[in-house]
Amino acid sequence: MGPLVNDVHSRLNPTRVAAIVRPTGVDGVREAVRRAGRERGGLAVCGARHAMGGQRCGSGGLLLDMSGMNRAVALDEGRGLLTMEAGATWPEVVRATRDLSRGGPRLAIRQKQTGADALTLGGAVACNAHGRGLRMGPVGEDVEALTLVDAAGEVVECSRERNAERFRLAVGGYGLFGVVVRVTLRLSPRRKVRRLVDVIDADGAVDAFERRAAEGCLYGDFQYAIDPRDDSFLRRGVLSCYGPAPDDAAVDDGAAGLSKDDWLRLLELAHRDKAAAFSTYARYYLSTHGRVYWSDTMQLSTYVPDYAEYLAARGPSGGGPGESLVIGEQFVPPGRLVAFLERARAVLRGVGVENIYGTVRAVRRDETSFLPWARDDFACVIFNLRTPHTPAGVERTHEAFRRLTDAALELGGGFYLTYHRAATAAQVARAYPRFREFLARKERYDPAGVFQSDWYRHYRRLFAELGDPS
Repeated sequence: MGPLVNDVHSRLNPTRVAAIVRPTGVDGVREAVRRAGRERGGLAVCGARHAMGGQRCGSGGLLLDMSGMNRAVALDEGRGLLTMEAGATWPEVVRATRDLSRGGPRLAIRQKQTGADALTLGGAVACNAHGRGLRMGPVGEDVEALTLVDAAGEVVECSRERNAERFRLAVGGYGLFGVVVRVTLRLSPRRKVRRLVDVIDADGAVDAFERRAAEGCLYGDFQYAIDPRDDSFLRRGVLSCYGPAPDDAAVDDGAAGLSKDDWLRLLELAHRDKAAAFSTYARYYLSTHGRVYWSDTMQLSTYVPDYAEYLAARGPSGGGPGESLVIGEQFVPPGRLVAFLERARAVLRGVGVENIYGTVRAVRRDETSFLPWARDDFACVIFNLRTPHTPAGVERTHEAFRRLTDAALELGGGFYLTYHRAATAAQVARAYPRFREFLARKERYDPAGVFQSDWYRHYRRLFAELGDPS
C-alpha cells in the first residue's frame, strides 16, 4: 500500500498514491516520467501541495515531488530574466534576484500569488496564478520561457516563439502537458513603494483602483467586511495600494503584513466576532499608512496552514482539526463588481456558510494561456469559507460556490478552477469555452495518458457525461 497524501490547506483531498518520487535534477524527472509510462498508473506533479482541487496527485499513480529542484540557474540582468528550477518557492526566487545580481539588487519579481509564500514557481505556472498587480495579467504574462519534460520523457524548450502551443498549454495547464522543470521569469526594476490605506465602500473600489493606478501605484487590494449580520457585509472594506516612493525614502524594517501570531489571533477573532475582526484589521492597516517597502519583499506574506489546530487548542470558541477553509475565486467585469457583491451577500446568507476573510483584486486580460480564466479585464473576488469536514459541511461549501459561480457567470464573469471541484460541467464549459479543446489537446500530446490527476479524471468524466453539445 502506497503513502497517503493530502493538500496542506483544505485537507479535504486524502489520496493514496503508488509512490512519491523526489528528483533532484532533470534526469530524475525523465526517469520518473518513463517509469509512469511503463507502469501505466499515471504521474502527477506537486510542489508545496497547496492545490486544493486534486491537481497535485492522482489516486494509484506516482507523485512527482519537485521540492528538491529549487536552484537558481541564471540571471540575465541585461534582459531582465531570471531562470529558476520549478520547485523553487517565492522567497527563494526573491533571494536569487539578490544573490545573483552584481553590485546590489536592481531587479525584482513583478508579482507572486498572494496568501502564501511557500508556493512553488512551477505551481504558479500550472494554475496561472495572479497577484495584487493593479494593471497586470496573470503570472503567465511574466513567463519568458519554460523547459518541460514531455510524456515521452524528452526535454522540450518552450516559449511564445518556440513550441508555442505547448507553451500556452503548459501555462494554466495544471501539469497535464509535461513536467515544468525550469522557468524563465521576466523581472522588473526593484522599487520602493509607499502603502496608501483607505477605508471605503465597495461601490468606490473599482474607481479607487483606477485612480491609484493612474497615480503610479503598482499593487492593491480591497479587504471586505465579513460579518453577515452587519449592513457593511461585502459593502465596506480596507483598500491598500502601493505607490511610488522616493529613492531616498527610509524603508520600514518590519514585515509588510501581519506577523504569524497576529494573523492567528485575527483568524480566531474572525471565527467568533467578525465585526471585531474587520475593525482590528482596518486599524492595523490604517496604522501602516505611509510606510515604505521594497516592491518584492512587500509581496511576501504570512501564511498559517495549521490554523485549525491552533483554534482547537484555544478551546470551544475556535474550530477544530475537523474543519478548514476552502478558497474560491469568482471573476466579474469591473463595472459589475457591486452587483456581484450584492448577490454574494444573498448567497452566503442564504446557504448559511461562514466567510472567514476575503479580498477583491484586479487583473488584466490573459493573453498567454490556452485555457484563460481571465478572459477579459476582471475584478477578482476571493472567499475563504469555513468548512466542517463532514459530508454536509463540504456540500454546503460546494453549494455556496456553485451559486456564487452562477452569479458571476450571469454577470459576464467566471471562476477559478484551482481551489475545489464544486462546479458543474455546464459551469466549466461556460466559463472556459475551450475546455473541450483543452481535453482534446491533452490526448494529442499525451496519448498514453502518462500525466494524470484526480482533477483531470474528474473533469474528463464530467464532460463525457455532459455529451457533445453539437
